[in-house]
Amino acid sequence: MPPQDPGDHATAAPMPGDLAEAGTYATARDGFDHGLVVLALGHPYWLVPGGRGYVLLVEGANLEGIRAELDCFDRESLDWPPRPEEGNRPGRRQEFSTPLLWGLAVLAAFMIQSTGAGTWEGAGELDSRAIFERGEWWRLGTSLFLHADFGHLVANAISGIFTFSAVVTTMGRGRGWLLVALASLAGNLAIAALYYPDPHLSLGASTAIFAGLGLLTGRAVRIVRQAARRGRWRAILVPMAAGLTLLGLFGAGGQEVDVGAHLTGFAAGLVFGFAAAGSI
Repeated sequence: MPPQDPGDHATAAPMPGDLAEAGTYATARDGFDHGLVVLALGHPYWLVPGGRGYVLLVEGANLEGIRAELDCFDRESLDWPPRPEEGNRPGRRQEFSTPLLWGLAVLAAFMIQSTGAGTWEGAGELDSRAIFERGEWWRLGTSLFLHADFGHLVANAISGIFTFSAVVTTMGRGRGWLLVALASLAGNLAIAALYYPDPHLSLGASTAIFAGLGLLTGRAVRIVRQAARRGRWRAILVPMAAGLTLLGLFGAGGQEVDVGAHLTGFAAGLVFGFAAAGSI
């Protein structure tokens, strides 16, 4: 609804003599928007040109309550509408090239692994005792490229390509892969620390995949938290519930599934995604 012309509004009805100034606004549109607040309270208003812009006049008897509501309106209007997020700008193409290269790298690692008769698993799988007792920290990363069998590889490769595509499309190629790497290493370190000094062996890219899911969830939670004006905590539950549902559907079950690594990967991604969203 366009703002009425202040002059027309002023001459449409005679102004009583007990009018008081409720506010002064730079534009007629701004004054009209605040006038709607006065109308919503059931009171009339007059918007007239002044030396500093447009003056909103109301009946003096109602001034105190009207000013309180106008102050509330101004506070709720701060930073509104929210700035568009860079990752959500229209026209951004889906990134598949680097996730496909990752899939080829995992396949190549499996082919090399299959020629080693178990030596690659022994040297590169996640081993809590080897990490903390012998300082073999490379296992935090190498274990992400090793797989128990071809079926394990295919399942992780397919889900990883789509998950990492969403991450790098949303967060950028360099930034997205850096966050995936950091969250994956942190997830592996956490699960190894939770088991130590007991032995714990694990391998597979699923920790990285659930770290990617955590990154997307954490970023979504941060964006909703910044943008939601009312019912913020209810709005935050939506992306969190979606991420936890996917974690439950694909990250639990099966005798050979390392559920703990899935949880720590997701948790690490959640933290990194939430933190990174503040500067995206």
